[in-house]
Amino acid sequence: MAHDGNRADLVVVGAGVAGLTAAIHAAELGLSVIVATKGSRRTPGSDTSTRYAQGGIAVVDPTDPADSVDAHLADTLAAGAGHTDPLAARSILADGPDAVAALIAWGARFDAHLDGTLLRTREGGHSVRRIIHAGGDATGAEVERSLWEALRPHMVSGRVGVRAETMVIAVATDPEGRAVGVTARDGTGRAVTIHAPSVLLATGGIGQIYAATTNPEGSMGDGVALALRAGAAVADLEFVQFHPTMLYTAGARGRRTLISEAVRGEGARLVDAAGVSITAGVHPLGDLAPRDVVAHAVHSAMTASARSCMYLDARDVPDVAQRFPTVTAGVRAIGLDPRTDLIPIVPGAHYLCGGVVTGERGDTTVDGLFAAGEVARTGLHGANRLASNSLLEGLVMGRRVAQAAADRAGVPTAPVGCSPRFDAEMLTRAARCDRTVLQDAMSAGAGVTRDAAGLAAVADLVAGAPVRPLRSFADVADAAATMVAGAVVAAALHRDESRGCHRRADRPLTDPVSRLDWARIGDPDAATPGIDGMHWVAASPVESPVVA
Repeated sequence: MAHDGNRADLVVVGAGVAGLTAAIHAAELGLSVIVATKGSRRTPGSDTSTRYAQGGIAVVDPTDPADSVDAHLADTLAAGAGHTDPLAARSILADGPDAVAALIAWGARFDAHLDGTLLRTREGGHSVRRIIHAGGDATGAEVERSLWEALRPHMVSGRVGVRAETMVIAVATDPEGRAVGVTARDGTGRAVTIHAPSVLLATGGIGQIYAATTNPEGSMGDGVALALRAGAAVADLEFVQFHPTMLYTAGARGRRTLISEAVRGEGARLVDAAGVSITAGVHPLGDLAPRDVVAHAVHSAMTASARSCMYLDARDVPDVAQRFPTVTAGVRAIGLDPRTDLIPIVPGAHYLCGGVVTGERGDTTVDGLFAAGEVARTGLHGANRLASNSLLEGLVMGRRVAQAAADRAGVPTAPVGCSPRFDAEMLTRAARCDRTVLQDAMSAGAGVTRDAAGLAAVADLVAGAPVRPLRSFADVADAAATMVAGAVVAAALHRDESRGCHRRADRPLTDPVSRLDWARIGDPDAATPGIDGMHWVAASPVESPVVA
C-alpha cells in the first residue's frame, strides 16, 4: 500500500543504517513508510554517522571453526564492563549473519578473496578476525549506497516516501499516550503532522554536543530528546564512548577524521612523540584492548606529558595507503603521509552506548514508539561498545522493528496531540545554550574523564539556559542538545563509580555489581530528582552477574 503524503503504516525518523533497513524491510512486508530526515534533498543521508563508518561489521562466519556466536558474545561482554545484557546481546549477535546476508542480497559489496569468501580483519576487543569491510575502510559509505539503492524501487512504487530537509520536533500521541505519528517542520519552516501507528526513532548519536567528535553535524541527540519529551525511558547516557584515534588538527572543532581501529588491527602502534608505546602494560591486548581502555591510555599520556596529542605509527602496515584509502586521504589533507609520518591522534566523542530503552523488537516504554541504532539502548553495548558491533545492531534491529510495525499496521492513529509531558509551547520556544559554549563545557566537564565538580559546572550551565524562540533547524537542534547534555551529566553524576567508558577521576573504583538507572520526565514517585524536570528511577531488569 502506498503512503498518502502525511499518513503511513510506519514513520521512520532518520536515514542511517537502522532507519533505512527498517524502511526497506517494512516495504517488503507490504507496509507504507515515510522516512523523515534532516539531510538535503540531493543527499538525504548526508547527516548520518553510517556514511562515515570505516572499520566494518562484526559478524561471525558460521563456516569458521575458530569463531562462534558464543565467542563473539564473550568479547562483547568483556568490552561491556559487566553492564551488558547477555540475553539481548546474544540474540542480536546470533541474528547477525542473516541480517548481513540480507544486506548483501540488497546489493552491498564487501571486500573478498578471489574465491568470493569475505575478507575479515580484527579490531580492538575481538579475539579473532571477524570484521567484514568494504572499500578497505569505506564500509559505511557502501552500506549507505546499497541501502538507498534497495530503497529506490519502493520509492518509485510509492510505497516509501522520503521527506528530506525535515526536522521532527515532537512525537504525536493519542489521549492514551500511544505514539501515533510525529510533528515536524519542513525546509520552509511549515509545521506538519505525519500520522502512523508505529514511529521509529533512528536518529543516531549525540557526538556533536562535544567540541571534538567523529560524528556529523546532525548528531545532536534529537532522538533522545524526542523520547524523553514523549515520556519514554532512557538509560546508560553516562556511557559516551570516546574513540581513541581521531585525527588531531590544531584549532579544529566539530567532526574530525576517524582513524579506523582496523589500522591497529593490521599492526599500527600507539606511541608518544619519542616512539614509546603508550599501552604497554595497560592491558593484555595492548593496542587492541577495548576502546575505553585505549582512549583512557591516550588521554592519560597526553595529560602526563602536557601534550596536545599522541601518535599512531602505521609506517609498518603493509600497503597502508591501499588498504586504508579513506584514512590516508584524511592524513594527507593535513600534509602528512601514513607511510612515512607518525599520525597525530586524540580521543574524540564517538558513540553513545546507552539511549532509549528498548525490548527485543525495538519497542520502547511508550506504546507505538520504537528505537533502533545508536539512539537505542538494547543492552548490547553495556558500558562500552565493542568495535564494529554498531552497524550489525542497526541491521538486526531495523529488521525487527519492521516486523513489529507490520504486526501493528491498521491501528487507528486519530485523534492526535502532543505528549502531556511536552508542553505545546515547546514547539516554538525552549531552553537552549549557545552551541559552542555547550560543546566546550561538555568536553571539559564530561569528557574522557570527569569528576563531580566538572559535571556540576555543566549542570549549572544547562540549568541556566535561557528559553529562546525556535526559529530554525539549528535552534531546534540546540534545544535538543541542551536537554540531552543535561541528561548525560545527571546520569554521570548519579553513577559514582568508574565503569567502561564512564571514568570518574574522583570515583576511580568499580562497584562489584553493576546497576541500571532509567531516566523519565515528570515521574513524581522517583526518589532522586534529576535535571530539567527529569527524575531517576532505580531499576535492574537486565542485571548481569558478571563482576567487572
